[in-house]
Amino acid sequence: MTGDPGRPLRVVVADDQAAVREGLVLLLDLLPDIEVVGSAADGRQAIEQVARHHPDAILLDLRMPVLDGVETTRRLVAEHPEVAIVVLTTYADDTSVLATLRAGARAYLTKDADRLHVARTLHSAVAGLTVLDPRVHATLLAAAADPPVEPAGEPGVLPDGLTPREAEILTLIACGLTNSEIARTLFLSANTVKTHINHVFAKTGSRDRVAAATYARDHARELGLD
Repeated sequence: MTGDPGRPLRVVVADDQAAVREGLVLLLDLLPDIEVVGSAADGRQAIEQVARHHPDAILLDLRMPVLDGVETTRRLVAEHPEVAIVVLTTYADDTSVLATLRAGARAYLTKDADRLHVARTLHSAVAGLTVLDPRVHATLLAAAADPPVEPAGEPGVLPDGLTPREAEILTLIACGLTNSEIARTLFLSANTVKTHINHVFAKTGSRDRVAAATYARDHARELGLD
């Protein structure tokens, strides 16, 4: 499902904290281009609300009871792939970010984002774009740049001669980002990203992005993704 021109974006809000959930519903409902059609206090309720209302997008907290945000995202992607998932959370650590993006979320924001930024992100996600909060950008860059922690005496060497930048781009490929999304995330030109991806494919023996993502999973520890 994509947002139709001329009608508000239909959104479900899921957060286990009543004050936060109700505040988000109130703030978003004040915007003319957003219509909140349901709210949920846990992951299971979130899935039920999506099944009932068939929204364009869901604004999803990461840490919730019954089903957490990552598992809720996986199930929503499997059962309602047309719904754009935007994570809104206080957590911006690399483990949370990567787990959520791999599960299928299209955007990841922290709760210091204002309502207009949230609304723009919802529209972008429904349009098929990946949007990451600046703090999340920084987290991913740091995670990709820092070598994995190895036991004493074992050097942290990237596999198959990958450079730190190539490992960084391979990580984002594994997260499902397109070339243009990688370029925006890393502030690189499209041609630079394409060149790096060609090097990644050559060094890892990958014929396409699916093979590269499989390689990343198989070498997660060496790439610092464990």
